[in-house]
Amino acid sequence: MRWMRDMGKKTYTCYVCGKVDLSKDEIGITRKLIDKKTANFYCLDCLAEYLEVTTEELLSKIEEFKDEGCALFK
Repeated sequence: MRWMRDMGKKTYTCYVCGKVDLSKDEIGITRKLIDKKTANFYCLDCLAEYLEVTTEELLSKIEEFKDEGCALFK
């Protein structure tokens, strides 16, 4: 699992580039689009490349999921 504990807080790291301290949105979109139980998380840039979409498209989907009330983005 690619995460660390930092003063009691889980810190997730990008599976591809190693970016540390992924945002809640990056964690949520990885779980939503890859697998809810995934152990590998992606930053927005790496996830966009993996899915062959733009970062802007991912940001748009995140806002859409938030508007729909998706629990992964609360």
